[in-house]
Amino acid sequence: MKLSPDQTIFWQHGFITINLTIVTTWALMLVLVMAAALITRKLKTDIHISRWQCFLEMIVTGINEQIKEVGLNNPEQYIGFIGTLFLFIGVSNICIIFPFYTPPTASLSTTTALALSVFIAVPIFGISKSGLKGYLKSYLQPTFIMLPFNLISEVSRTLALAVRLFGNIMSGGMIVAILLSISPFIFPIIMSALGLLTGTVQAYIFSILATVYITAAVHDSKKISKTKSITTK
Repeated sequence: MKLSPDQTIFWQHGFITINLTIVTTWALMLVLVMAAALITRKLKTDIHISRWQCFLEMIVTGINEQIKEVGLNNPEQYIGFIGTLFLFIGVSNICIIFPFYTPPTASLSTTTALALSVFIAVPIFGISKSGLKGYLKSYLQPTFIMLPFNLISEVSRTLALAVRLFGNIMSGGMIVAILLSISPFIFPIIMSALGLLTGTVQAYIFSILATVYITAAVHDSKKISKTKSITTK
């Protein structure tokens, strides 16, 4: 039993390796880009719209509302990043209904890359709101003694994002494989149905946690900027 799609290697030369994770990831990205292009090429603003446009608007509206509920007042600034995370993870997990498919999120390299994207995006959004100096000062709150703990928190939550998603998806795939060897007809169908629900929930949790981290960075930076301006006055 292969625990990760990384173990299925199609081509390797030196340190360059093309495995199942890379192939599946690029295939999913191509499908998402093509689907977005097809759906958005004939957008309408009247009452009569296509089913695909209606479906897309439901997704965009739902993501915007979730971003607002977390605490970001201008979701349009963040939906490009957060929405991409949700759609990629969600689609990669939902595609388990296809036979012989292994989601790239079952690879620790994929989940680590997604977590690192969040790790990089958080300071970018924080700096964009209050500048580099204001964002860096947030690591000294409420006192400079908290600097090492705040830095450890940044690293640990990134690690937690990667391991949580990887563990849930990999364990689900292993359970299906084990049940398939025991009872090849009944249990795998039930577990695949549960896997669809679990995969969607994992995409939601990952994107919501990313939103929470971005919100914390933006709000902490704003508080410091306001405090500084009040003190100056």
